[in-house]
Parts: sequence; structure tokens; C-alpha cells
Amino acid sequence: MVYDAGHYDTIVIGAGHAGVEAGLAAARMGAKTLMLTLNLDMIAFMPCNPSIGGPAKGIVVREIDALGGEMAKTIDKAYIQMRMLNTGKGPAVQALRAQADKPVYIKEMKQILESQDNLTLRQGMVDRLIIEDGICKGVITETGAAYHSETVIITTGTFMRGKVLMGDLEYESGPNNQRPSIKLSENLEELGIELVRFKTGTPPRVNSKTIDYSKTEIQPGDDKPQGFSYETTEYILDQIPCWLTYTNEFTHQIINDNLGLSAMYSGAKRGTGPRYCPSIEDKIVRFHDKPRHQIFLEPEGRDTEEVYVQGLSTSLPESVQHEIIHSVPGLENAEMMRPGYAIEYDAIVPTQLWPTLELKQIPGLFTAGQINGTSGYEEAAAQGIMAGINAAAKVLGKDPVILDRSQAYIGVLIDDLVTKGTKEPYRLLTSRAEYRLLLRHDNADLRLTEIGYQLGLISEERYQQFETKKQMVQDEKDRLRTITIKPTPDVQEMLNKANATPLKEAIKAYDLLKRPELTYELISEVIDSAEALPADVKEQVEIQIKYEGYIKKANEQVDRMKKMEDKKIPDDIDYDAIGGIATEAKEKLKTVRPLSVGQASRISGVNPADISILLVYIEHGKIAKIAN
Repeated sequence: MVYDAGHYDTIVIGAGHAGVEAGLAAARMGAKTLMLTLNLDMIAFMPCNPSIGGPAKGIVVREIDALGGEMAKTIDKAYIQMRMLNTGKGPAVQALRAQADKPVYIKEMKQILESQDNLTLRQGMVDRLIIEDGICKGVITETGAAYHSETVIITTGTFMRGKVLMGDLEYESGPNNQRPSIKLSENLEELGIELVRFKTGTPPRVNSKTIDYSKTEIQPGDDKPQGFSYETTEYILDQIPCWLTYTNEFTHQIINDNLGLSAMYSGAKRGTGPRYCPSIEDKIVRFHDKPRHQIFLEPEGRDTEEVYVQGLSTSLPESVQHEIIHSVPGLENAEMMRPGYAIEYDAIVPTQLWPTLELKQIPGLFTAGQINGTSGYEEAAAQGIMAGINAAAKVLGKDPVILDRSQAYIGVLIDDLVTKGTKEPYRLLTSRAEYRLLLRHDNADLRLTEIGYQLGLISEERYQQFETKKQMVQDEKDRLRTITIKPTPDVQEMLNKANATPLKEAIKAYDLLKRPELTYELISEVIDSAEALPADVKEQVEIQIKYEGYIKKANEQVDRMKKMEDKKIPDDIDYDAIGGIATEAKEKLKTVRPLSVGQASRISGVNPADISILLVYIEHGKIAKIAN
């Protein structure tokens, strides 16, 4: 029996990493929001790796924070270890990575949700959507509760028709033996939404007390206190190390001898797995020439003995997993607390989405996270905050927010999904961003805080602090332009210590800082000191000056591309009426329905010749109306 359970502006289905950001963003923008989740004890759960951040992903977390999201603040309260990666490389590829205390992360995030105004948190299984005149108007749960709304955001992760695979064992399940969502998948298919079958996996967990750490290599956190959020001022100093060990020829022999028992290779697996996070079986087959593979032992929290065996993701039978674990140095006597498994699930084909993450064929319905074909908590959270922003904007009569590829990794992520689609679980990589020198860990606030503030997601106090930082950076750059450094003995000694070429004549401090071997701190030793500047201001001054030439070239590339992005394609264009465009290109253009010529140019199967013809057609005003 269906009954009227309430009316909301926005309903979020799911409370994983996408769901929490979607719900918080919508509620904070002023939309009356309902969040429905299968299990209130599993909010923001990490079913796989107990970590946040890493290359590209860590920058995404900073971007979410700059927009006013919650992931960065929560991990800053719940980490057991924090490290800055790629410190020996340039700032474009540096990124933070934190090991999470999983139970603490869940507790912190749940408290945030429960205390958020405009947000109602409720446990329930959504079976189908309410569709009126082709528009999504709410949801109906398995208990018959009908919740009505103006917008709905689906963030079901890997739960839709989830199936766990372990050897020849398979059963319907979401992650961590949670109930799967079956009827919602069926309902989406009934509505004409195209679904694909993807796969991901997780490794075993072992008991820390049974590990011989003397046979492994310690991996400590950084000594320097740091965090993801621009608002974090207190840091966790008592960090817990991770440990490194390796597989060996014996490990590989066990796997090769049992490949036929793996769900990966027995034919039981139908979903496509993530290329950039392969199972141990996949590694052994694809990289058979490698004598060993890294295995990281990662604690899952301060108050648990469970250790995540990173690098050993598998769908082999439990009995074989015991053998594999015991073949690894340090794990000879390790007790497995949870076996690894693969999980298949439904995802939508993301080219069915507008860049706002709204379904093209069902207005009012948005999707975010792994349902869109991505992998990773960070990618999910990024989509979640953007879906929440745009769902709320639709309800409140505000303009949608679409980040472009030069503004944020979030823009790269969403543009890749809706323009190119994906045939496997998508993982964000630095190599996917053509403007990565502009999309750095250090400048996410400079890129996105203004947007977050305009949306009402950034407080007035934080915004004023941001404005102060910007002014301090500019003032110090201007000051360095006025300071002349002469070739005095002190200056030459400083340069000698830095293995830098001595000065032959006077030079401005601004120009001297451009030398790669010099730092702001070194130059500060030989010039009049400025007022005490915060570390992040000093960092920004140094990066902006040192990479000024490269940044200028990147911005020039952005300006050229924006000319293409600014050439909008009318909604009513008839691609069939345009002569000269290849048949494949026409089909792709009709499927994706790009909003601009720039987006059209990134569609797989649309070549430069097709774009040239499209440009001429648009510029000459020959826009054909779709035939009635």
C-alpha cells in the first residue's frame, strides 16, 4: 500500500560519498532535502581502500572543500596518517593522501548530516521513481512510502543489482554484505535508461596481531602537519605507519595454478573491471614478467586490528586466498579476518547525462558517483556536490553550475563522462587534464572559492579570509618586484649554498626567484623581511613567480579553447541536415547532444573535419529545425 510520506525539494537516494555531498550541498543552498539510505550505520562507508586522496584525487578533495563540501574537513578529523605525494616533482602533480580511521570517518560524517538544517536523514530502500509527464517527481520505497519532490539524485554506488563473486560462489549483495538494490535498476530500465555492467573488487583484511612487521618496510606519515581543508587549523600528530611487503614467485605460482577458479577468469564475471586498479590475478597475467608486486599493509583504524592488504584484490576462492596471504613475507602466519571478493553492479551510460548530471530524457533526475561509471570515493564526492548544487539550483530557479576543464579536475571528470563516456570504471588521472599546471593542489581555493561563496556554501568569514590571502599574495609579489638584489658577499654565499650561478649584476628579487634551485625562504635571507606571512601565502608567491611563464602559456591555451566553448550549439540543431559530416560523427553528436563546439570536439568519433563543417554551418546561421 502506497501512502504520502512527505514533500521535499530534493531527494537523495544513497548516503555514500556522492550522496552525503549531494545532500549537504542541496540543503545548504536552501533546498528542503531528504536523504534515503539502506543503512544509517553505513553512511560514508569505505567498502574498499581506507584512504582519501592521492594523485589527482587529492586535488579533487581540495576542490570539493573550496566549493564548500565536507570530505576534506571530515578526513582531517579522521586520519591516522597523512602524506604529501610526489614532493620531488613539480606542484602540478603533488597531492595529499590520508589513511582514514574508517569508523571515525563514518561517525563524523553522520553527525554532520544529522545536524544539518534543511536535511532529513531516513533509512529506506527506494524501489522506483515517480514520473509525471516524463518528469521525475519523487520516489517510492519498498514499504510503500511515496516521497514527492522537484528533483531526485541517485547515488547508489555499487548497490544496483550488486552481486558478490568469490570463486564459484556468487550471491546478490551490495558491498560488505549489505542488501543490494534490485527493483530500482529494473525501474530505470523500464524508463528507457541504458545500463551497463561493471565490476570492482576488494582485497582480504588480516589481523594486525598476526603480522610479522619485521619482514616488512615501514611507511610513516609526514612530519609536517597538514590537512586537506583550507579551514583546518588543528592537526593529528600521533600518526600510525603503513607497511610495505611484496609478492614473490611462490605467490605467483599459487595464483597461476588456480586461475581457473577465479571469478575473473572462469567466465562468471560479466562486468568490466577497473583497468587502473587490477586484481592480483590480473596483475600476474598482464605483467607476467615482473618477479614481484607491491603489497601495502594499511590499518583500518586506531581501535581495530583489521589491516587492509592493498594490492591483493582478488575473486579467488577463500581457501586459495589463505595460501596467497601466507606466501607473502610478513604474512606467513597472518589470520584472514575478511576474504577479498569481486562485486558486479549496474551503472548508467553517462553520455545520457547533461554536464549538470541531469538525465537528458528525464528532467528532474540526477545521478552521481559510481552509478555514473566511475571508481573511487573522491570522484563520487565530486559528482555528488555538483549534482546537489545543480538539483538545488533547478528547484530554486538559479543558473546551473558547470565547471570547465581549465577550472577544476571536477570539470575534467564530468566532461569526460558526459562527452566521451566510459567502457570501464573511470579513474581520474593527472594525465587526463590538459591544463594540469593550472589545476594544482595549492590553488584550488583561488580557482573555486568564489563560486562556492556565490552559491552560499562558503561562509562570509571564510570568504574574507580568502580575500585577505589573495591580497597578501599580490602585495608580496609587488614588493619583490621593487627589491633589487646586488652581488654582495652574502648574496653570493647564499647562491653558492644553493648550487646556483653567482650574480654578475644586480637583479630584482622577483626575477631571481624564478631560478629553479632557489626558494622564497632562501631569498628572504638576503632581503628585508616582509611582515610574517602564512606558509600558504609564501607557497603561492613562489609558485606563481617560478612558473609564471608556463602558467601564462597554459592560460593562452585556455583562452583559445574558450573560443570553442563559447560557440554554443542550438538545442534544435538537426545534424542530419548538415552535409559533409561523417555518419559516425552524426550519430555521436545526436547521442551526446553537446552544448558547445568545444564539447563536440572532444567526442570520440568526431574528427577535426567534422568540427570544421559544424563551425561553418553554425556561423553562417544555417541552423535547421528538427522536423515535426
